[in-house]
Amino acid sequence: MTTTADRSARTARIERTTSESSVLVELDLDGTGTTDISTTVGFYDHMLTALGKHSLIDLTVKATGDTHIDAHHTVEDVAIALGEALRVALGDKKGISRFGDAMVPLDEALAQAVVDVSGRPYLVHSGEPAGQEYHLIGGHFTGSLTRHVLESIAHHAGICIHMRVLAGRDPHHIVEAQFKALARALRFAVQPDPRVEGIPSTKGAL
Repeated sequence: MTTTADRSARTARIERTTSESSVLVELDLDGTGTTDISTTVGFYDHMLTALGKHSLIDLTVKATGDTHIDAHHTVEDVAIALGEALRVALGDKKGISRFGDAMVPLDEALAQAVVDVSGRPYLVHSGEPAGQEYHLIGGHFTGSLTRHVLESIAHHAGICIHMRVLAGRDPHHIVEAQFKALARALRFAVQPDPRVEGIPSTKGAL
């Protein structure tokens, strides 16, 4: 994995290449939500576009992989690189709000995300209706991948994510509400707070 960061700006560039996929992720935490996404998994492109748009994080993702076998490897490796990019761009986390939460509807679906940029990776994921994990959305994206993406981002970014699905019937809407809720929660958590001096932790480190 190749990592590049600009310490004068909250940006990162991650390149990850394995025998299963090749991934490039670039992001700017202080962007406007501009995205350029191509993972060869159409529904995932749609979700990552929503993630960038609603978090106001400028996000470029270019990925190819062995999707003739399964979308799993490409989806997972993109999430790993995205988490690493978030961690690198956050730097020492001085002056950030740290916590963020959002509740987002999409028609009949409703999801709540709560984020702590804590340095401690953790995911609590609940509320998806029975059978959601088996749905094949857009021909390539299996419902079970939603949780796996969240786990991979949380682990590699070093953040705590609580995600709850409060309502939903359509598998597409259930997943999209979660990505949008995560986006909005991240937007608030990573933004600078002018009242915060230094690291927002009683320990003095995150």
